[in-house]
Amino acid sequence: MGEKEKISQNTRRDVVGPTLTKGAETIKRAVKTLSSSPGVYRMIDDTEAILYVGKARNLKRRVAAYTRPKKHPLRIQRMIAATKKLEFIETHTEAEALLLESNLIKRLKPLYNILLRDDKSFPYIRLTTSSLWPQLIKHRGTQNAGEEYYGPFASAGAVNRTLAALQRAFPLRDCSDSVFGGRTRTCLQYQIKRCSGPCVGKISEHDYKTIVEDARQFLSGKTRKLQEILSIRMQEASENLDFEEAASLRDRIHALTQIQARQDINITSLGDADVIALETLGGLSCVQVFFFRNGQNFGNRTYFPSRTSNQKKEDIISAFLGQFYANKTPPPLIMLNLLPSEKILLEEALTFRANRKVALHKPARGPRVTLVKRATDNAREELARRLSHSENQEKILAQIAKIFQLHTSPKRIEVYDNSHISGANPVGAMIVATSEGFAKSSYRKFNIKNNRMSPGDDYAMIKEVITRRFKRALREDPSQTSKNWPDLLLIDGGKGQLRAVTQVLDDLRLRIPIVAISKGPDRNAGREQFHTESQTSFIMKPDDPVLYYLQRLRDEAHRFAIGSHKLRRQKKITKSLLDQIDGVGSSRKKALLNHFGSAKAVGEAGETDLATVRGISNSLAKKIYDFFHATR
Repeated sequence: MGEKEKISQNTRRDVVGPTLTKGAETIKRAVKTLSSSPGVYRMIDDTEAILYVGKARNLKRRVAAYTRPKKHPLRIQRMIAATKKLEFIETHTEAEALLLESNLIKRLKPLYNILLRDDKSFPYIRLTTSSLWPQLIKHRGTQNAGEEYYGPFASAGAVNRTLAALQRAFPLRDCSDSVFGGRTRTCLQYQIKRCSGPCVGKISEHDYKTIVEDARQFLSGKTRKLQEILSIRMQEASENLDFEEAASLRDRIHALTQIQARQDINITSLGDADVIALETLGGLSCVQVFFFRNGQNFGNRTYFPSRTSNQKKEDIISAFLGQFYANKTPPPLIMLNLLPSEKILLEEALTFRANRKVALHKPARGPRVTLVKRATDNAREELARRLSHSENQEKILAQIAKIFQLHTSPKRIEVYDNSHISGANPVGAMIVATSEGFAKSSYRKFNIKNNRMSPGDDYAMIKEVITRRFKRALREDPSQTSKNWPDLLLIDGGKGQLRAVTQVLDDLRLRIPIVAISKGPDRNAGREQFHTESQTSFIMKPDDPVLYYLQRLRDEAHRFAIGSHKLRRQKKITKSLLDQIDGVGSSRKKALLNHFGSAKAVGEAGETDLATVRGISNSLAKKIYDFFHATR
């Protein structure tokens, strides 16, 4: 039986009294033999499968807590019921217990622990300083004493890109010792100026060592100092009429500038640091790790820890940090978007592992906040992509059917929104979502044609959009057999919009489920209210994946509506009565239309109002006023 099947059985099994009592009795017997020292405990079932690995400052007190199972959530009760024996390891300190717990969780993968799937080691750049002619090469695995390593990098691709850039700035060999020793003529790397040709005597040992030292300076973060040194050398070579050397140094300076230009979020004062952010949604968790070494961005890696449903964020990030650094040396600074539970203990354990001070920090201001925010945004986007996979999408659509009392999961959802500025250039938008994602080829925009409605009348606008959409659909497909009919309408608005759409569909004798989504108290995202004909208005839990999915649909419709509105407005800006007024160019015309909303409103404005617009002088305001009044 596989691990997933086992945990599925364990989590589905009802916790009946006798089974739970037996598990608690097993734990009680073990407690009698325990000391009060720090340590690690393992809970094991009748098949010898490891259920849980935990650490404790006081083993006796911690394990005794499991003898009162009714005080624990249902998930832990199931674990207690399945426990048939326990094993213990005493340690000198709680920090040592934490390190041991992390190692055991990674190795044993217990059924009830939060797990980090992290089987790959990180790649580094190695400078083979033990060689007479050192190399810059990619390295993964055990690090040898006497060599210099720079990293870690988030991926092999990040290392390869960095090495390719470094070879332009520091033309060191990348060939193996056997190839180097057997070379009798220059290779292609020398021809394209990515190697200085030490194998055939094209560079002296002294000059080669100078390049090695330059590379070491750069990889150690001393980029500004290095560029100053190279600039001085280039100037000296030029003054000595050594134009070939000056050109070579110029090319190296240019290559260094290009490398630094790619590092768009570097903070030179940062030094070595990892930036880690956790986001959770609907039982799923995503962790983003950004690696910074010597202030340079070495890329990022995404993780999805398993078994995090119903766990506190502080506990998830704590478990992640312990397991992530179980086989890696942590940098001096780890910046986070939230601090873990047992922060002080984790710092002590990571300090012990690194053999130097390690700090966990949540920045409150300055550029470091930007780094953490970027990591958080990446984690949120990765979660969105994970949730949008077809398997998850099907589950979410099934949940939508359950929540809104639909007969079946919706295969096609149409989402509607309006956009205007003070009633000017009103546009309605329709987007379509299916189990495959957004069907952008089915998007439609509606330029509002009703000139008799009041400016900004959202109810009249949504009525026109829905009427035009479904009158046309009935003309083209009166039997309603095509796949272009929606199973659900999602309207951006409240009860008023819901009533307006319901009235239109009733008039057309159509029965399509409608859901209106409106901003909740204080217009806070995450507190949206949902309105239907048959249900009392309600809100969903902030971490509900269905809420997140519907927010994405609403936001996509809003984006499309605003984009359509801007296009319509730009067309009006490029062609209007204002073009006929001498002295009103494109920028002034745009300012007038943005201020008043339409050319008609500009014509109705007084001279004083016109003169308040940026770029419109008193004399030009009079000219505009006279133009419209003369035209009438």
